[in-house]
Amino acid sequence: MEHGLDENNKDNTEKKYTENKKNEEKTNKKDIREEDHNKTRKKEEISLKEHNKPKFDLKLKNFLSRLFEKNYKILLVITISLMLLNIAVIGVHYAVTGDIVNKGIDIKGGVSITINKDINPDDTKLYLKQAFPKSDIRINTILSSGKVIAVTIEATDVSEKELLEKIKDKVAISENDYVVESVGTALGSSFFRQTVIALVAAFILMAIVVLITFRNFYPSFFVMLCAAADMLATWAVVVLSGMRLSSAGVAAFLMMVGYSIDTDILLTTRVLKHKEGSLHERIMQAMKTGVTMSLTGAAATLIAYFATPSPALKEIMFILTTGLLFDIIFTWGQNATILRWYLERKENMVR
Repeated sequence: MEHGLDENNKDNTEKKYTENKKNEEKTNKKDIREEDHNKTRKKEEISLKEHNKPKFDLKLKNFLSRLFEKNYKILLVITISLMLLNIAVIGVHYAVTGDIVNKGIDIKGGVSITINKDINPDDTKLYLKQAFPKSDIRINTILSSGKVIAVTIEATDVSEKELLEKIKDKVAISENDYVVESVGTALGSSFFRQTVIALVAAFILMAIVVLITFRNFYPSFFVMLCAAADMLATWAVVVLSGMRLSSAGVAAFLMMVGYSIDTDILLTTRVLKHKEGSLHERIMQAMKTGVTMSLTGAAATLIAYFATPSPALKEIMFILTTGLLFDIIFTWGQNATILRWYLERKENMVR
């Protein structure tokens, strides 16, 4: 009797186990069907979004994707050639003038007189050039709401007294109409040396931080190489534009050290530390974010360039806008391609 009850209990247990197993299988199948359905819906939504996008956007996206996937080494050749061209521009300027950049009076030495009147800058410059043929003279206008509110006259190799006398002979001004600033040649040269040392020190310290962050020499070196290329390109544009670099411009280059590295760190972090998707997909995802960052920053600095009447702020905004635009070229045309080539080569060596 007891044996019969045990058999019945055993049969009931097996039946319950079988039923539970079937229910679990049904639930799993249902979950799988729902998951497949959700994936299908997501694909359809993505497809619909892609279909609704402008054809130009799709063509540009496909072109960039193909370029970075199959012909990315061409970008490396272009960016390296551009970097060498920038070095040549700076080198030629140094050979001709003896300076790596046109210096303003605050880092070279000279006299600056700001006149709070609307005077004719061309006539005044011609007059002063005739009076001081060996002096380097530059006149900048300060605008507000489209109107000239002041004029700044900068001159080297001339004394404050001589320059002021000649200006008074040309323009009727009182002591309340002008402000004079004078910087000695030795002081200006000393200041320029100190700012260059500060720039190099900032670059070296940033390199150390990047190396500590990634703990890998080659990717860290690629980041700093890209930042150096960005700085050289912007420096070459400043030389070609004829702009006189002042202390404000040096400050802009110091800011550029950080601006040019942030997108490189974004790229390197996404490629090295994230494992989702292929190497090409990770680069393209980082590129989407990085280019948006750079274009947003460039748009903001460009607006500020046209909005501000201050020559110092204009100089800063010009340098930052130029640097941010070059950062797009060198981060995604140079750093991304070198990094990809390095990782693919490393993977092939492991195999």
